[in-house]
Amino acid sequence: MKRCVRISALVALSLLNSTALMPTGAVAQTLAAKAAPSVTAYEKAIGLREAWSGLTRDIAEPAQWLDGTQTFIYRKTVAGGFQFIRMDAATGQKQVAFDHDRLAAAFNAAAGTAFSGLTLPFTPPFSMTQFSDGGQKVAIRWDEAMWSCDLVAYLCEKTVDRRQDRGFSGVVRDLRSPADNTPKPSPDGQWLAFVEGFNLVIRPGAGGETIRLSTDGSQGQFYDPESIQWSPDSQKIIAYRVQPGFRREVVRVISSPPDQVQPKVDTQLYVKPGDPIDIDRPVLFEVRTRRQIEIATDLFPNPLSLSHLSWRKDSRGLRFEYDQRGHQIYRLIEADAATGRTRVVAEDRSDTFINSYSRRFSYDVGGEGRELIWMSERDGWNHLYLYDAMTGQVKTQITKGEYVVRQVLKVDDKARQIYFAANGRRKGEDPYFQHYYRVDFDGRNLTPLTTAPAYHDVSVSSDMQYYTDTYSRVDLPNVMELRRVADRSLVTTVENGDISRLTAAGFKPPEVFTAKGRDGKTDIWGVIVRPTNFDPNTKYPVIENIYAGPHSSFVPKTFWPFGPHSSGDKVIGMQSLANMGFIVVQIDGMGTLNRSKAFHDVAWKNLQDAGFPDRIAWHRAVAARYPYYDISRVGIYGGSAGGQNTLSALEEYPDFYKAGVAYAGCYDNRMDKIDWNEAWMGWPVDASYARASGVENAHKLKGDLLLVVGELDMNVDPASTLQVVNALIKSRKDFDLIVAPNEGHGALRNTGDVNYGLRRQYDFFIRHLQGEATPAWNARPDTLPKTK
Repeated sequence: MKRCVRISALVALSLLNSTALMPTGAVAQTLAAKAAPSVTAYEKAIGLREAWSGLTRDIAEPAQWLDGTQTFIYRKTVAGGFQFIRMDAATGQKQVAFDHDRLAAAFNAAAGTAFSGLTLPFTPPFSMTQFSDGGQKVAIRWDEAMWSCDLVAYLCEKTVDRRQDRGFSGVVRDLRSPADNTPKPSPDGQWLAFVEGFNLVIRPGAGGETIRLSTDGSQGQFYDPESIQWSPDSQKIIAYRVQPGFRREVVRVISSPPDQVQPKVDTQLYVKPGDPIDIDRPVLFEVRTRRQIEIATDLFPNPLSLSHLSWRKDSRGLRFEYDQRGHQIYRLIEADAATGRTRVVAEDRSDTFINSYSRRFSYDVGGEGRELIWMSERDGWNHLYLYDAMTGQVKTQITKGEYVVRQVLKVDDKARQIYFAANGRRKGEDPYFQHYYRVDFDGRNLTPLTTAPAYHDVSVSSDMQYYTDTYSRVDLPNVMELRRVADRSLVTTVENGDISRLTAAGFKPPEVFTAKGRDGKTDIWGVIVRPTNFDPNTKYPVIENIYAGPHSSFVPKTFWPFGPHSSGDKVIGMQSLANMGFIVVQIDGMGTLNRSKAFHDVAWKNLQDAGFPDRIAWHRAVAARYPYYDISRVGIYGGSAGGQNTLSALEEYPDFYKAGVAYAGCYDNRMDKIDWNEAWMGWPVDASYARASGVENAHKLKGDLLLVVGELDMNVDPASTLQVVNALIKSRKDFDLIVAPNEGHGALRNTGDVNYGLRRQYDFFIRHLQGEATPAWNARPDTLPKTK
């Protein structure tokens, strides 16, 4: 017991650092001579989001077309917040999409919130807000849950997914939650298939005896009812037989539950790198003969996942995609429905990784199983290929060149054309700008659908008659146009963003800056945010906002509406911090997505790199151009992977980065979720995981560090932060720590009292980079805004 008390005392001492410890070195020598920034400066910076949030008009966000109609819905800024608009493309008629106040009342009643009609948390992209039934229903994701709202009855309810907790990637099923075992009818209606006692069974649709098709099912090798699929001719069934993996649980203590004094314990299924996972094996059954047909597994011996299981229309075969654990082989496999023999239809291999985490596309042309469109990085850039699916041979490379296909929007089988998004094809432009194109299956007639030098989001009507093009830049407010697909002609400008009020309030767009990376050849892109009262004769400390996750790129390319629940939140945070006397920047270094395969591969088994050699070269180039850019005082902050990056900066490059605030970091990739970490660090777990670990490298810390973690983080195991704390204490390092009770992954960044978190971040950087004292907050009334 005494030993536990002593350790607790050490942690408590680290908590006091944020107010008791003073900066060290040259900055500390000037501390006494400098006055603390005024409380008014904090109030203005923290209140900037509120002050600017209602100052734009008609900033339209990408549209969603309603299936089977020539109508689309979009959200735009209006006085007081946001409004959803519905427009008929054929007539040009616009109207409010629904009664916003009634919907707010319905949502508040269901979720216990207090939103107004103009502040609904229904935020595009429409992967998160989805309209259906001709616009009479809407589904949204909010507060880490799905919600469904009826726009006729104005009723909302939380959608229950009984098996949503599957270790983040579905690689281990949560067997505590029952699977959906609703009997699945055959296409001819003669039979029902389901699982009974771990085995696959059928029953006549009209009623009668249950017939067991499998006899090898058990608790340790069961048939998954959610995987059952009938062949189109109703003669065969395919289902996964599952060998369950290891059920790893993360245990969290809810220290301050709102409904009782005593703590509670929470457990979560949470599969980590290296853990044994569910092994799915597809098994075929012939209904008439009751014959079980084993499918040969030699082409998919070690699956991380089997996905997109589907039958051919002629019922003669079925296909599925195989991602080998370690992400170095990815295959489309076809199995013969009569014999179970398998063959490879298409395949990719890599000595590093195949990006199955965030970018795969496979399309069966016409659904006949004869031709295939396949996405691959085999030539060093992400492109589309047309395959002869019967022979497994490439017929033609559809797209080609030093640019990146980002997504396929539509495939028109009849016209044999593909509509897709790509970046980097237009020379002289920011290579991250997304544009849209149409191309024939044979690679001919590549036609641009967008031309303005900006970042574009295009959405096409289901009848392929119209498309909306919403485009912007960091210095260009959103423009939405309606165009015809046939000739790309402009029908009308739907919205044209107005930022005159925002500009009058002092807004200036950030500067886009490019410099050469570590190789002296590759352009590295970033943005620079200056204080609104910027003085070029003043030398400013620099703070980098970092997120270097390999799954995307992160420097903003679009305009920011600065409203609540919008993409502007991150950037308004950068502007608010800049207004406290800093220059704030964001950079995409090597190892991030949306450039060449070689650019991306820098991340392979190397997450501690985080593009820092490129970032530091970029900083030095900015400093060479602008004498007010003080790279002797550089700080850094970020959350999640950005938290890991922040700690890595202070450990690996301590002579450049002097202070950092790390939120909810996945500091050791062995401690974090399996899918994201194995995607970039590989499998099996090897020495590269230890090399990248902020825990293993804690002894290298030289600068000043503030760690922030929510005790109920459901995304990154909060023990990851405490293991860093343990290593820092053992290394006799000073640091600051905030543990936020009842808070999750976004603790003090986008959940809880965000403004408290901002104030603590401002304090930290003011003391350690500016060398100034900060207000004695505990000795004065708190006048800062509170946000919950």
